[in-house]
Parts: sequence; structure tokens; C-alpha cells
Amino acid sequence: MRSDDLRAALAMIEAAGQAAVDAEGPEEAIRALMRPCFDLLGDREAHLRPGALKEGEHQYFVAGAFIVTPDKRYHMLVGNTGFPPEQDRLMVPIDAGHPGWVYSNRSKLILENTDEHVAFRQYLKTSRMGSTIFAPMIWQGEFLGQVILAAQARYTMRNDDLAVLVAVSKIATAVWVAKGGGAWIAKHYPPTGGFYVDKEGVR
Repeated sequence: MRSDDLRAALAMIEAAGQAAVDAEGPEEAIRALMRPCFDLLGDREAHLRPGALKEGEHQYFVAGAFIVTPDKRYHMLVGNTGFPPEQDRLMVPIDAGHPGWVYSNRSKLILENTDEHVAFRQYLKTSRMGSTIFAPMIWQGEFLGQVILAAQARYTMRNDDLAVLVAVSKIATAVWVAKGGGAWIAKHYPPTGGFYVDKEGVR
């Protein structure tokens, strides 16, 4: 990571971390963390490379957290940033797709080009994302969820972006617990207007 990029990333983590600490509740804290990631991370010129976008596609980003529901049946989208409004409460089966892989392996993950991963599933209503990163939220051995960032253009996400997201995930875990995230999701699950997908994704 270049020194300028490192300084920008550290400044973002500092400001976003404080905003999350100051947020009123757990979902507001997640959004306070993920919005700056949405604004900063990823190669902002990736879409200009030949083949990065297919016909009809355009570059855009989505971010948020997939939190494990109390019955451990789903990942529920929390802190939606950039998702379609009707998917504000996107519900993905706990073992589905790459969120399911992160859950099972309790590990970070980068898919620089999702076309190269036959197991990738489209859960976003509007289109298939071309590049994505995941970082787990684990508290004292318990897998609480994961923060994610994705872009339409292939090769948008880089290892440096994943490293920053992993750092953010540690703050996300702490503020989620500190602000009563467990009680919050117990109150909000099952969600009103949940957008449920199956393991194969949006059809």
C-alpha cells in the first residue's frame, strides 16, 4: 500500500471508529463504519480496464454486515449501504454462497473476480457483483456475522482493501456487542419485509 493510501486508510478507520462509538445503536454503528469503506476502498479506476465490465454493467458499490440470526438459519443484512431499498433486510441462508463459506471457515475472503469462482451466487437483486471482500466478526469465539464490500467491476477489490476491512471488522464486532447487538437482532428477527433468497441466489 502506498504511503498516501495508508494515511487515507488510517484516517478513515480513526474517523469511522469514532462515529461508530458515538452512534445511537448497533445498526447505526455498523453503517457508520461501512459508509466510509464504501466511499474509500477498492480500485476506483478498475472499471476503466478492458473486460472489467460486461455489456450493460456499470460500476457501483455495496457494503454492510451480514449478522447471524438467533436461530442460526440466516445471515441478515444490517447497515445496508448501496443495496436496493427493498433488500434492506436481505436474508441469505446461513450456509449459502461465499457468506456461508466465511461462516464455516471463520476466515476473511477476497474474490477479485467472481467470474473465476463457479460457487459464487448472486444475492443482490439488481445485478451480479464482480469483485468482493468479506471479514468475519468473531467475539470470544462466537461468530456474530461478517462485514462485506462489493463492486460491479472485476478486480476492484485488492488485498490491501481486505486488510483494511479486517481492521474495520474488529471495531464492528466490539461496537456491535457494546451497543447491544444481540438484543437488537433478537428484537428485529424475523424482520418485517425481509427479502429472502435461497442458496442458489436471486432467480
